[in-house]
Amino acid sequence: MSPHADGRRPARRTAAAGVPLALIAALIAAGPAMGAPSGEARVVRTATLGDIPLGAFSNRLLPGTVADDRGVDLGGIGSDIYPAGRKGEFWTITDRGPNGQIKVAGTKRRTFPVPDFDPAIVKIRVSGDTVKALDAIPVTTSSGKPVTGLPNQQGRDETPYDYNALTALSYNPNGLDTEGIVRASDGTFWLVDEYGPSLVHVSARGKVLTRYVPKGLNLTGAGYPVVEALPSVLLHRKINRGLEGLAQLPGGDLVLAVQSPLSLPDTDAGEASRTTRLLRFSPKRKAVTAEYAYRFDPVNVVDPSEDDTSELKISSVVAVGGDRLLVEERTDKAARLQLVRLDRSSNILGGTWDDDTTSPSLEQLADPAASGVPVLAKKPVVDLGTVAGVPGKIEGVARVDHDTLALINDNDFGMTDGAGAFDADGRLVDSGVETTVTYVRLPRGL
Repeated sequence: MSPHADGRRPARRTAAAGVPLALIAALIAAGPAMGAPSGEARVVRTATLGDIPLGAFSNRLLPGTVADDRGVDLGGIGSDIYPAGRKGEFWTITDRGPNGQIKVAGTKRRTFPVPDFDPAIVKIRVSGDTVKALDAIPVTTSSGKPVTGLPNQQGRDETPYDYNALTALSYNPNGLDTEGIVRASDGTFWLVDEYGPSLVHVSARGKVLTRYVPKGLNLTGAGYPVVEALPSVLLHRKINRGLEGLAQLPGGDLVLAVQSPLSLPDTDAGEASRTTRLLRFSPKRKAVTAEYAYRFDPVNVVDPSEDDTSELKISSVVAVGGDRLLVEERTDKAARLQLVRLDRSSNILGGTWDDDTTSPSLEQLADPAASGVPVLAKKPVVDLGTVAGVPGKIEGVARVDHDTLALINDNDFGMTDGAGAFDADGRLVDSGVETTVTYVRLPRGL
């Protein structure tokens, strides 16, 4: 079938469709690695994912689910990256799918141009300057139905709209805005989600086994087990800033990162705060066992071009041995990696700072450490914003070897915000931003 069928826009490059994912190659050549002095971090490889029509991708996994992909290609797999065992192979995870914002009558509306898109776990291989999709696993309910990426609860989540922001869509309690991913030793996956926010245990074939949500969320109607096991304070997560980073420690425990400071006691406090939280979860006990306060650097240190503190986010956490973690602090244009150690003396779980009536809240403290909060100590590893060849919006980080990291960016499915995201025929006007995997070599290793 021609990729131009059904009114699809002319492709920017030839798109591969109708063949197994293992044979879909991304044939876009990347530029040469950028040179750098031997004592500095440097890019040593860049590989790019080519165009795969989103409808063909989705319908191969769950036949008949996507009737019209509006000219969108597979993207968004840069929500996270995790080593798959073989050299150059990684597990990645899409987010909730193509989405944007359009202002109508002065109010921003959240759009879902392909509302039937289902989040997927995608196995990739970095080969030369291409990223190849080897396999994909749809995330489904207990009965095998797509969870979709639609918001869950009216009044708590944004109202979903069609591509032009004129038609409201239905909420879906099954919907997941998936972000971090790790694979357990038994072959199952753990994911984190921004809506609940949630920690999601998924079978090797993608069925949700259990979704762990904050106490008091009262999510009903889901087609899989929902367990209220996370601290209730997480109910104050900022919209679209729930759980984003996920790491698996050597013993099997998980570390979950809240992307941004909680809106506690209100939105203004969260927007101005530089203090977010990490959680430690025991799969054996099915419970959170520790919580830590994490302090961002000032926003203009992370990104000299930015002065808005609310742009600070954690998008990735990576276990690097023992209880040590790499934590990625970022804006959409820059990122820095910090090394932290999760020590027992820093555990704040169940204390004053988990009580949402505490005033001032943890998020309101100008200097939490001076107020007696055991903030995690951190050590800078690399400022990715100063490394030539690293793209913007890095959301996934994986360790390749002692001194090399693999970075993956979120290209937002080629979406942009605003009414100009689609042409007069409702076809995507692609941003031109591609999904890339970038290898960065560190001068001193980890």
